[in-house]
Amino acid sequence: MPGSDRPRHAAGAQPERRPFRGWRFVLSALLIAVVLASVLRATVADIYYIPSESMQPLLEEGDRVLVSRIDGEPQRGDVIVFDGRGSFDPISGGGTAEIFGTIGHWLGVSGSDTVYVKRVLGVGGDTVSCCSTPGGPVEVNGNPLEEPYVFPSDAPSDQQFEVEVPQGKLWVMGDHRSASFDSRSLLGAPGGGLVSTDRVLGRAVHTIWPLSRYGPIERFTD
Repeated sequence: MPGSDRPRHAAGAQPERRPFRGWRFVLSALLIAVVLASVLRATVADIYYIPSESMQPLLEEGDRVLVSRIDGEPQRGDVIVFDGRGSFDPISGGGTAEIFGTIGHWLGVSGSDTVYVKRVLGVGGDTVSCCSTPGGPVEVNGNPLEEPYVFPSDAPSDQQFEVEVPQGKLWVMGDHRSASFDSRSLLGAPGGGLVSTDRVLGRAVHTIWPLSRYGPIERFTD
């Protein structure tokens, strides 16, 4: 109508596109992908960054391993990843540092102060001991263990111990025995270094990074 200041489009002109709609679609897709990845990592498989030398020679510091969450109860010989709060890490500091640590752990670029990787040597009902003779093997229920995975030149244990493992608990040790903070280190602490099975996050099944070390993690079970 005369005097109207409404903008007019030339015949055949395309309406103005709004780039925000495209970005909104991309952000929505990313959010869905993150949610799906979080669900899969919480229920099926996760990725864990190896932060120390305690599992050499099997795992090197900086390795990334795939962790299966659907393998059932841990067995003797399994390499497991577990939440150490209440056993290996009785007091958690919390705060900003822990938040950033959690993010780094989720992204697979750093370890966690409360998550550990060790090998199961004793399950509920077992008696684990070492060593009846100097330099002798670790024994489970009186039977010596064959441990080809132990770090070369390391003794099975430089510390003597004998522990009865309650039901629902695990006795765990690192393969690099002389460089591992494990159940032996907490014998005098509350809980005696035993890990609850409900704290197990999964079994390490495959090294996925670096590519030069890509391969399955052998399972040494009875």
